[in-house]
Amino acid sequence: MKPEICLTFLGTSTSTGVPVIGCSCSVCTSDDPKLKRTRSSIHLKTPEYSILVDTGPDLREQALRENLVSVDSVLYTHAHLDHVTGFDELRAFCWHRDSPLPIYGSPKCLNEIKRIYEWAFQPANTNRGYVRPEPIEVTAAFSLGELTITPISVEHGNIDTHGYRFDYPGAPSIAYLPDVKTIPEASQQLLQDVSVLIIDALHKRDHPTHMNLSESVAMATKLKAKHVYLTHLSHELDVDETLGELDEPFQFAYDGLKLTFPAIG
Repeated sequence: MKPEICLTFLGTSTSTGVPVIGCSCSVCTSDDPKLKRTRSSIHLKTPEYSILVDTGPDLREQALRENLVSVDSVLYTHAHLDHVTGFDELRAFCWHRDSPLPIYGSPKCLNEIKRIYEWAFQPANTNRGYVRPEPIEVTAAFSLGELTITPISVEHGNIDTHGYRFDYPGAPSIAYLPDVKTIPEASQQLLQDVSVLIIDALHKRDHPTHMNLSESVAMATKLKAKHVYLTHLSHELDVDETLGELDEPFQFAYDGLKLTFPAIG
């Protein structure tokens, strides 16, 4: 079997999830399984590594749905609660490890996770039944096996936020930017001509900390992305109604969607 890269959308919603509690809109009451969205996260499988990006509150449900049984590393985009509060579910990926589980993020992001889950970072935390993390600060590109991971600084409110670019020999380049309002020029340079762009597209109206649909489309067009998957979607965005408004490169992601690419391993 030829080596492959597989990216799975574990979740594709904004912080509320879809359906939203107490809402009776057409999206929240739809029977379409693609409109049932959990909090945004992806899983990336290379020939050498199983990589989780963010640990939202739905991680247990997502892992069971996708039969995700092992994780070698976790990347964090930022420390908002909808991206970190599944942290304790990482227990299931630590039980069978002899070494701590590496978790990557900006210094500020990791410091916030350490504050929230202080117990996990204590020297006395050696119990195999608990999360045993190894925090690794991300300040530049790094590698996991043959995969090069480049952090992409983006603006998302007043909190340090990263997207990530993934490059593997023989596979299309992938960028994941789930929470973003603006992308600084220096970061745009790191994203030029990316093959697969996964980007925040909250809804159609303006929002102070997230791109709306038109902003996402404009940025993806500027970056000359060959394939674009819109994620971090709210219940205000009816994808069936909106899909006809978009050109060929654009698609709406949904929970469970898998993108598989050949690679040189």
